Amino acid sequence: MNRRDAGLALLLGLTAFGVAPLAAFAQQAGKVYRIGYLSTPTRESVEHGLQAFLRKLRELGWVEGHNLIIEYRWAEGNVERLPDLAAELVRRNVEVIVAPAGSAALAAKNATGSIPIVMIFPSDPVEIGLVASLRRPGGNITGTTFTPGPEIFGKQLQILKEAIPHASRVAILSNPADPSFPLQMMREVEAAARSLRIRLQHVEARGPEDFDSAFAAMARERAEAHLVTGTSTFLAHRSRLAELAVKGRLPTMYSFRENVEAGGLMAYAVNMADFVGHAAVYVDKILKGAKPADLPVEQPTKFELVINLKTAKALGLTIPQSLLLRADEAIQ
Repeated sequence: MNRRDAGLALLLGLTAFGVAPLAAFAQQAGKVYRIGYLSTPTRESVEHGLQAFLRKLRELGWVEGHNLIIEYRWAEGNVERLPDLAAELVRRNVEVIVAPAGSAALAAKNATGSIPIVMIFPSDPVEIGLVASLRRPGGNITGTTFTPGPEIFGKQLQILKEAIPHASRVAILSNPADPSFPLQMMREVEAAARSLRIRLQHVEARGPEDFDSAFAAMARERAEAHLVTGTSTFLAHRSRLAELAVKGRLPTMYSFRENVEAGGLMAYAVNMADFVGHAAVYVDKILKGAKPADLPVEQPTKFELVINLKTAKALGLTIPQSLLLRADEAIQ
């Protein structure tokens, strides 16, 4: 029996026993799959998370350059580039699009209604229209979501207030060009601000060209602390934001630990590098025949508080002992 006949016999045999072997057989037969990776920030900004994703793929048997080709598209922190980049991936006939941000997932959704999309970290995928529900996504999109719900954003403000008890004016920085920004997040922050007797100052920045004017506006309003929303644009330019916050003597809360590693004061969020690897499981299932509509969206269950003590010292800030005891990591 030649190799072709042996393979056919194996395929028929598996079918006879009720096994759905098509994807597994194709993979064994040497088929190379092509997926797209559509990222809002730069590769450098998400390298740690990307390596976690690739590592998990390898554990599942998918090796880049062997049985998997990844078409990378980087928006370099500019969400307005995403539609064109998503269209490129569609033209490349990729079999799955991985979208590690709500803005990227929305761009992919607008580009295709048939290619499966695995989203990573949108803040509220139901509210922004990515999926019908977390349990039953429907359509061609599934994956993971950044939060267990918008209440995490109110929690960030509460922790920031605990770190700076005297603060009564807090600036919140958002990107109006990011279509994935959930209104529910702002409602939760505003509700928390009322309960904490904090007056919020809303400041916008579409990109690094707006950062100086944004911080100047905070200074004019005498903001005493600063909350940065979790948009990928701000992640891509985290070092610059950290520098401006220290220069303006603004204690700041972020949505990614990477911002703290870059010099920001603190973050309360899911560990992105740990959680992003979960997206590889979705890719694996889809390449083996699963439909996105049948795969529930996964939510994080563990969050970490990370504090940069070096930045606190530069700000002349003493972090309360109660907060330090709750911190998962204190960067020296």
